[in-house]
Amino acid sequence: MQPKVNIDATPYVDLAKNVLGVTFNDISFLVTAFTHRSYLNEHKKTVSEHNERLEFLGDAVLELAVTRFLYLNYSEPEGILTNWRSALVRTESISAAGSRLGFEQYLRLSRGEKRGSDRAREQILANCFEAVIGAIYLDQGYDEAEKFIQRNITSTFDAILESGSWMDPKSRLQEIVQAEVGFTPQYRVLGEEGPDHEKIFTIGVFVGDELKGKGEGHSKQIAQARAAERALGVYVSAKKLSSEPPLLTEDDKSGKITRSKKSGKETK
Repeated sequence: MQPKVNIDATPYVDLAKNVLGVTFNDISFLVTAFTHRSYLNEHKKTVSEHNERLEFLGDAVLELAVTRFLYLNYSEPEGILTNWRSALVRTESISAAGSRLGFEQYLRLSRGEKRGSDRAREQILANCFEAVIGAIYLDQGYDEAEKFIQRNITSTFDAILESGSWMDPKSRLQEIVQAEVGFTPQYRVLGEEGPDHEKIFTIGVFVGDELKGKGEGHSKQIAQARAAERALGVYVSAKKLSSEPPLLTEDDKSGKITRSKKSGKETK
């Protein structure tokens, strides 16, 4: 049974109604969705549950809703649909959705986590977003959870397709550069900092002798992917295809596709 909260839940009631578009029967589900494990550790006498179980549930609901959306609306083969789904549900995408909704101010975190890195905060926001999906599902049912996902996740799909951000950034950059100038981008280590167990690599991607982007990461692979992202931003902006660099990660898969809705309408 979901524990009742012993705080003033008014901010969460307002959040649910005015931002999420949901009137909860039991607001404790939503409060728990915003409760990080670290907060529980500091408030054991007054808090009895954190959001990880709701996150587990919400992750499954999110994947089902996104899979259903793609299956019903697009006729591409399984491999491409899988890549598209990965782009929609990855950490960056769902964290960005949580940020747009202003979730950060409602997070219940320990003092230490409040001082955490940007990457750690991004992961916390993504986990919270999934937990909120789980809370809506338990309190309101699948249909309401699916509507919430449509408003905040699948509604971004056209932008993901247009930017090419569902593809691996290195593959996407190579495709663009080779088409434009016939060169293959080259990656060079520009610097290394920190001890071996926490080393940060800085890598630049060059087209000919011109530096097109730099990236940092705890591995060369991650730094290369982030450098490719920066370079893609340069090329995309130059072509006026997008006003922002695509948000990409090093483990996205690549491939050439032609988008075709099941209605028969086709665009690139």
